[in-house]
Amino acid sequence: MSPIPLSLATFFSTLCGGLFALKFNDRLHFILSFTAGVLLGVVAFDLLPEIFSIAHEHNYDPSGAMTTLVLGFLVFHAFEKFFIVHMVHDKDYTGGHRHPKIGVLSALALTGHSFMDGVGIGLGFQVSPAVGTVVALAVIAHDFCDGLNTVGLMLVNRNTKRRAFHLLLADAAAPVVGAAVSYAIKVPPEMLMLYLGFFAGFLLYIGAADVLPEAHSRSKPGMTAGLIVLTCLGAEFIGLVVRLIG
Repeated sequence: MSPIPLSLATFFSTLCGGLFALKFNDRLHFILSFTAGVLLGVVAFDLLPEIFSIAHEHNYDPSGAMTTLVLGFLVFHAFEKFFIVHMVHDKDYTGGHRHPKIGVLSALALTGHSFMDGVGIGLGFQVSPAVGTVVALAVIAHDFCDGLNTVGLMLVNRNTKRRAFHLLLADAAAPVVGAAVSYAIKVPPEMLMLYLGFFAGFLLYIGAADVLPEAHSRSKPGMTAGLIVLTCLGAEFIGLVVRLIG
């Protein structure tokens, strides 16, 4: 397996997420709950063990990777708050705040973010095929949400469905381009360890501070226990994948 075929899977994941947002928005909380578990599972069962494995093999201090993990969490937190790149609730916007240009700029920010997802898959494969595959699975799950976000941000800011679909296609293609670019990037083991820490912080933020709260905010009363079970199943799914391909 190589980065390009898996990045193509992210293309279809993003596309499906956007189309789902157009048609089945009322069932989104189930998918988001499972996705949050997938993202947290990648951090716990794949990225962190790989960081400590690289540190042990090359006699590096892993504290640097833990620093970049915190940095990754905080950078994406700030990015989201300042540029509004993730899911937006209709209730957070009054009529004066909605504008097509805001939707386009937000969708373009998501496209740049998706490009970095593709680069992340390629760098994961530089560590090992197992790490690259698991990182790709996390990105595939996350990019489904990116497709949802792209369409949602466009529509909530009064863009047409046609324009929303065009931005969805750009967001879907971005990881493929990022994975191709990663072939030109050669990173030494110590920098890979730091990058994995940063990427883990990013996934931790997306899963725990973004996707999971969004899932519960969309659910109906009495569904909390079921959504928690889905999150646990998502994390366990990644644990099983890591054990099978590790």
